[in-house]
Amino acid sequence: MAKKRGFGQILRLPSKRYRARYTGPDTQLHNAPSTFETREDAEAWLTDERRLIAAGTWAPPAHRTKTIEHRTFGDYATDWLTARPIKPRTRSHYAMLLDKLILPGFESSPLKTITPDQVRAWHTRLGDSTPTLRAHAYSLLRAILTDAVHDGIIPANPAHIRGAGNAKRVHKIKPASLAELGVLVGAMPDAKYQLMTLLAAWCGLRFGELTELRRSDIDAKNGVIHVRRGVVRTDGEVIVGTPKSAAGHRDVNIPPHLLPAVRDYLKANVNGRDGLLFPAADGVSHLAPSSLYRVFYPARKKAGRPDLRWHDLRHTGAVLAAATGASLAELMGRLGHSTPGAALRYQHAAQGRDAEIARRLSQLVEVN
Repeated sequence: MAKKRGFGQILRLPSKRYRARYTGPDTQLHNAPSTFETREDAEAWLTDERRLIAAGTWAPPAHRTKTIEHRTFGDYATDWLTARPIKPRTRSHYAMLLDKLILPGFESSPLKTITPDQVRAWHTRLGDSTPTLRAHAYSLLRAILTDAVHDGIIPANPAHIRGAGNAKRVHKIKPASLAELGVLVGAMPDAKYQLMTLLAAWCGLRFGELTELRRSDIDAKNGVIHVRRGVVRTDGEVIVGTPKSAAGHRDVNIPPHLLPAVRDYLKANVNGRDGLLFPAADGVSHLAPSSLYRVFYPARKKAGRPDLRWHDLRHTGAVLAAATGASLAELMGRLGHSTPGAALRYQHAAQGRDAEIARRLSQLVEVN
């Protein structure tokens, strides 16, 4: 018996599967192209059909079924990427993965013909010389095929290689010690780069967050940085937008020992509420990574850390915060991470922390 609902009908068949149908804009009754194992799947199909009608892109399901029978992965992936609500830099990264790693293997393949064996063979051909890119490519392929399942184009996702979406970190991050950080800052050529280095390390800010900071984002009286925007460069274009994730929209307290340097710098170098803290040489444009690297590379060499990347300073900031006893939730808030897994990647046991714990344990005995 069909259950009464706001849009469409779901009928449980003698086979215990479910049939979904609805009356379309053409006043005709339309059945789903196949039955469903669960009521939830049938409801999801009706929801998708209703969205197509609302968007004005609806066509009878039977016509669409004929069209999608031979739809290639390349066509579907292109439409998938165009419709995806993602950040410009992520879109550029996905486009690169598709063009260089995924489409060469699947572009002309009809979606319905892609098998688990073909996916495994493709994954093997990628090799293991670039494990992170390989993992990203597999995750993207799987995500696209998952949506193809949801769209009713394929019955099941053929991409199910266990662990293929994860990659071991090739670059083992070694945070800078306080001594190394001191030499690094001192080797930077001027106040702009020195303060930028200090905020990257002690406040854990990303490069794109630092280079979009403006005078109005700094509460010098209370020692707080309001992180509200970030800048990225993709396909030769400079784009200012919201932080990487919702959690990136945050307030970061400046360690008190840095406040005098911050206040002095603001007075001497930043004009107006909208003035950039760390602009390019012209004073108004965003600082390019290449400009930073020209001074950072010689400085890290003087610090005895030619392996140190700029982003590793953010990692250093996480370790310094962890050494104070900050909880995982507190680290997530300070770094702007939305998941514990992201923050955990930055956690290390700070040198000397275990000795401090042992000392405090002894203090418990002394008190009693």
